[in-house]
Amino acid sequence: MNINENQDQLIAAFAPYEDWFEKYEHLVRLGEELPSMGKDLKNDENAVSGCQSMLWIAAKNENGHLLYHADSDAKITRGIIAAVLKVVNRQTPEDILKADFYFLEDIGFTYNLSPSRSNGLSAIMRKVKALAEKALASR
Repeated sequence: MNINENQDQLIAAFAPYEDWFEKYEHLVRLGEELPSMGKDLKNDENAVSGCQSMLWIAAKNENGHLLYHADSDAKITRGIIAAVLKVVNRQTPEDILKADFYFLEDIGFTYNLSPSRSNGLSAIMRKVKALAEKALASR
């Protein structure tokens, strides 16, 4: 599936939840499904600055597609990164860099998250794109 299909699928998964309490519960469940990241990847290079909680994101190139790994010590942040990875995992760096991440607005992340979580989301998206740029440059 491409990025837009992944976004549409994620939007549909959040559609049954009418209020933000239910959406937060769904985010927590998504975070619980996120595979834990190896301790060797929880380092300064993979740390995401600008996030209130501890958060790490790494990516490796597998046949021209990026496979992201992430972890956080906070349940909601872990859920947010799990949602983002559902959209970008196994996509090409080019597709990630040119994508319009409309799911952020359609689900309501851009206007329903607290200011600190919104800052964290922005930091997550910067890191995801920076890793895509790095993969593209290393070709």
